[in-house]
Amino acid sequence: MMTLYWCFCLAVALFSVPGAIVALAPENEVPLHPTTWLGENKVTSVHLPKGRARRLFFTLTKRADLMFVTVSPCAVPIEWSLAVRTLKDKPPKKPHWSSKKSMPELWWRGSGRDVRIYTYTGNAVDTYTGPAYAPASIYILRLKSNEQDTQVSAYLHEGPGPSGAFPELPSDPRVNTLGVGMTSVTLSWPPSSSVVFKNGHDGNRPYQEYCVLVNHKHNYRSLCAARDGIRNERQNVQKRERREKHGEAIPLAALKDWWWQQPDALEDHDSSLWDNFEDPGCVCRDVESVCTVSDLLPDTQYYFDVFVVDRVNGTSAAYTGTFARTHEEARPAVTSLREGQVKWVTLSGDASSQQGKQLFRFKPRGWQQNGLLTLHTCIGTSKVKVTISSKGRVLSSEEVGHQLAQIWLHGGPSYLIQLQALVPGSSSSSVSKTDSSKSKFSLKMQASSAYHRRDVPVFPATLQIKSFNKLRTCNSVTIAWMGTEERSLYCVYRRQIPLDSKDKNSSTGRCTDPESRPAKERVLCKYFQELNPRRAVTTAVIGGLDPGVAHVFDVYLMRRWGLPIKYHSKMVRTRSKC
Repeated sequence: MMTLYWCFCLAVALFSVPGAIVALAPENEVPLHPTTWLGENKVTSVHLPKGRARRLFFTLTKRADLMFVTVSPCAVPIEWSLAVRTLKDKPPKKPHWSSKKSMPELWWRGSGRDVRIYTYTGNAVDTYTGPAYAPASIYILRLKSNEQDTQVSAYLHEGPGPSGAFPELPSDPRVNTLGVGMTSVTLSWPPSSSVVFKNGHDGNRPYQEYCVLVNHKHNYRSLCAARDGIRNERQNVQKRERREKHGEAIPLAALKDWWWQQPDALEDHDSSLWDNFEDPGCVCRDVESVCTVSDLLPDTQYYFDVFVVDRVNGTSAAYTGTFARTHEEARPAVTSLREGQVKWVTLSGDASSQQGKQLFRFKPRGWQQNGLLTLHTCIGTSKVKVTISSKGRVLSSEEVGHQLAQIWLHGGPSYLIQLQALVPGSSSSSVSKTDSSKSKFSLKMQASSAYHRRDVPVFPATLQIKSFNKLRTCNSVTIAWMGTEERSLYCVYRRQIPLDSKDKNSSTGRCTDPESRPAKERVLCKYFQELNPRRAVTTAVIGGLDPGVAHVFDVYLMRRWGLPIKYHSKMVRTRSKC
């Protein structure tokens, strides 16, 4: 009964009051979306949620006969369209429904229909230019993003002529590459007519300028997209830093993919985005249309974008970007080592130069692919770093001093041998440039295949030669030296020192080969082997000498593989009276 009573009362109220139906519906209607008006000569930023359309409305003044609508997407493509709704009759000044309704709703209640006049889909800045419709018209700008949430800027300009809010691009807005080097790229682009050589808004520099962005990911179609890319890259670096739990500030080296010069007009948007970015060598506040980007990595592809930035209006225009690959570093020459070849190598003290670092390649014979590398420096204070690699993988790295060194080669079909000079007396750093001109290191090297060996040959316990005073006579001396447990050939060489010689250095250079000595200096050669290293001592009696004459004796351990091992020179004088 109560329900029937309320229905009866409502019917009486509706039919007894004229116009009640018309007044009731508008008073209780709520707009689904708030109305956003697009102001003239003002850049309006709009946030677009993914998949949801946003509408902006605007009207033109009676005297406007032409309009320009510019839409600038950010990082993703968008859909936008422009429609017009023209009334046959103007809306009443005092409508009979509530005055709380917005102006677009007045048009929706009048007669007329929507006419779509323009549609665009893409991620480039686009402008619609067209005539104005009847004065009693409302324009609807519809924006939608189907990929992700994004930002869009819209701008309205009435009347003929450029608006002046956006920088102007030339008819061919392409960035050209003038030159490419190993660590630098020179760019040029057609100048913009809006960037001129005159004092700008602040009285001392142009209010429009060029800015260059360099990265090795891709080109950007807008400044907003570039800003988002930098923000995302920085956030990714911060996440990696937090995962690694270093707790330190983000190192600048982690952002090597990005270089940016900060335009002042964009500092208010997000000043943190422009902090701590490297200077690419191009001044952002500049009016020159030529730029050289330096400090790049060799053999790396980079993408270059140029933007014209209006610092007063906070707008920008993007040129068509380009890309280039820097030249690769000059590779040093690689010298092939022949089987058993003795190679003399001279290195300068500057390891950064080609003379301070040399490369050799050796390919052993036989199916085992093993080899023995022997090196012997010829200056007492010099050191050389030897790095052995195969197929890009480092197998060993060690330093060679004044002692003869043997390196066993195994693990690859061929070997790349790099020799690098080091500072005398140091084990880690290269020679300074001030000393490089004075330092020249000489060494000899030999590589040979070893078919049956599984390890490098052993050295004698000592390379000293001992003479016995009690066994010294007027025409003979007795010397002894340590051998090894391997059967090897030992050769003794003798050199007489004249009585009138002023040379106080009686020793023979440690890099002097037996083959380079005169045949008359060789005294004897003998084979020796002792399985007990402590008893591996052999002796030789050298006769046929003159009384009271000093002689220098040298012993060489002759081997089938590797360089001969030279013992330290020993000077012995025969007795004058016997």
